[in-house]
Amino acid sequence: MADNYLENQYEAYQKRKAIWEAKKKYSRKAVRENGQTDHETLHELHVLIRANDRPYNPFRKYLYSPASLYEGYRLGCPESYNECFDNKVYQHYLSYGKKTTKIEETLARTLHDHAISDALNDFLSHYDEKRVVGIMGGHGLLRTDDVFRKVALLSKRLTEAGFLMVSGGGPGAMEATHFGAWMAGRDEETLDDALRMLSVAPSFKDELWLDSAFQVMTKYPQDTYSSLGIPTWLYGHEPSTPFATHIAKYFENALREDGLLTIAGGGIVYSPGSAGTLQEIFQEAVQNHYLSFGYSSPMIFLGREYWTEEMPVYLLLDHLLKKGKYKNLLLTLTDEIDEIVEKCLAFSN
Repeated sequence: MADNYLENQYEAYQKRKAIWEAKKKYSRKAVRENGQTDHETLHELHVLIRANDRPYNPFRKYLYSPASLYEGYRLGCPESYNECFDNKVYQHYLSYGKKTTKIEETLARTLHDHAISDALNDFLSHYDEKRVVGIMGGHGLLRTDDVFRKVALLSKRLTEAGFLMVSGGGPGAMEATHFGAWMAGRDEETLDDALRMLSVAPSFKDELWLDSAFQVMTKYPQDTYSSLGIPTWLYGHEPSTPFATHIAKYFENALREDGLLTIAGGGIVYSPGSAGTLQEIFQEAVQNHYLSFGYSSPMIFLGREYWTEEMPVYLLLDHLLKKGKYKNLLLTLTDEIDEIVEKCLAFSN
């Protein structure tokens, strides 16, 4: 534990040092001493960032789509994932290090994430914030699990009711969220047919995981309903689901995590998950407790047995709420999709 702490502190120091040195180099005082104009300095910074042969555009103007993120992937050829845009960026990311001290790469990643945030804000400006609902849950949830189907049906129902569904944009419960939104406007029999197509690759670790998703998308195209995935290259070993029609992919996971919880003004549904889901639960509880955005949003726990026995977080939150340690939490524990839809509708109106 101590070694990890010291290592993390050293990495943070190195990053701060690199940024400080860059700021010193490009400070107004240094510019004047070097006889440079502001325009020349900005040009030098631009060249510094552009010069590197990186696969991504730091000045991107739009969110990613499945087509742009997986550009280069060929249906029926799973190994072509190695050639697609998403994997090229991930390999570049690893080659520099997840916490690089190279200022040109740090600046490029920061500019990219800033551009993604701008594009995300533009996209969300078309939605009522209380009509944006997130679903959290485990990335390891198999497509053949009953919970996957339940999350998909819930997301389908909420999408059809006019909600924008949001998730971390990865596999498992996140994929189920976007798969359900993709199947909106169709009947359950059609959804089950698509699930059978996905079942050839239950886990994101299976070779045909991505290919089977694209096969479903080809058979059942979607041009009416949207959903938003917010993944990160920090967890690049977990592929982003192509069922999300709009994808805000970040390098900096802290930006992604905070943004994901912040934009879901209509509430968050927690399906069974582990460490990452627990972090999101308590992070959201803090925002609601302090009314950070002016109001508290519903926190809905899907799975009575899971959230009271296997992972009794609901009982803890309910206890702390009754004791006054937490305030303003709008808690719901249920197994019923209908109840969740009703709660979301009542809150949004």
